[in-house]
Amino acid sequence: LVKEVKGYPPINEYRVYHFKHLDNLFAALLAPETWSFEWIEAWFPGTVWNPAGLTAEFMGDYEGFKGRTSYPEVGGCYFSARLAVAEALRRERRQAATLILREIHGGYLLPVGVWNVRESVRQMFRQPPEKYSNLRQALEGLAGKLTIPLEKWIEKSVLLKNFLHQRKLI
Repeated sequence: LVKEVKGYPPINEYRVYHFKHLDNLFAALLAPETWSFEWIEAWFPGTVWNPAGLTAEFMGDYEGFKGRTSYPEVGGCYFSARLAVAEALRRERRQAATLILREIHGGYLLPVGVWNVRESVRQMFRQPPEKYSNLRQALEGLAGKLTIPLEKWIEKSVLLKNFLHQRKLI
């Protein structure tokens, strides 16, 4: 499915999506670029994967256009979200660089499986996106959806660093 999506033209604008379910906050940034994908999740203190922490614990993985050569640290959630992104882009016959962020808050008492990620991301992409003409505006829109400051996500994200520091050849 991803191979098929890579053959489509990129989207024409920046997009921000968000969705809340079971005390999980999902937010996505799609950029008008060729396929790449990143999934980052942040487990808040008091959650299953961060029971005694004082700050959120981050885990994430990234793939560029050529794909991955190793199994992602976050395991099945990565592939579940990636599938849902590819399905949404295939419906439009478009590709994009996609970053999905997940905040797992204290009310998420027991992980219920990767189906929760897949179905939440699918539902998120069924909502109309906020559309932006430039990265700065899109990042402001994305930041408004999150409880963790955008700067923390930038520290952890390959895609956000690429977006902010790359220079395009014209």
